[in-house]
Amino acid sequence: MILNKASLRKTAFARRQALTASEVSQRSEQLRNQIFQHFPVAEWRWLHVFLSLTIKNEPDTWPIIHRIWAENLPTQLAAPVVQPDGISLKHYELTPNTPLLPNRWGIAEPVANPATEVASAQLDAVLVPLLACDAQGQRVGYGGGFYDRFLAQCRPDAVFIGLSILDEAPMADIRDVLPTDIPLHAYLTPGGVWNF
Repeated sequence: MILNKASLRKTAFARRQALTASEVSQRSEQLRNQIFQHFPVAEWRWLHVFLSLTIKNEPDTWPIIHRIWAENLPTQLAAPVVQPDGISLKHYELTPNTPLLPNRWGIAEPVANPATEVASAQLDAVLVPLLACDAQGQRVGYGGGFYDRFLAQCRPDAVFIGLSILDEAPMADIRDVLPTDIPLHAYLTPGGVWNF
């Protein structure tokens, strides 16, 4: 079945909002397990993580972050900060001591500090938020284009991994893919992993 982004966005968001806080927490733990089971996390020098928006039932990435810190892995973490232009991101190191402030959407962001800025080209892997994904690795986000612009700046060998709190296989095809859309290399759900 071929669907467009607007319809996929609406239906996936409704399904996600129907989840209880307990379901989101349990599924986020399962996503953490999937990441560590299927990817060489300890071999990445830099991993980019999004910090989730709880009210939208996004996957909670803190279990992944806390495991990296608890196991003292050499992997360094970076998190995004939306820029004043409203369309671009900068990235800053995330450590247990990084101060965080909510942005205008309520998403926690590192306090911008030029000394801890991380260039897109430094990243080995990026965890990407999404609402839906198709069998070609094309994703549906919120429609702002933040991640497509950001992923286009990453190295060709960087790995893009989409995280979904919904336990659903990829769709067949998204109808209205744009030339500027950047496909994922992998799609993770609480119960499965797809590589593209």
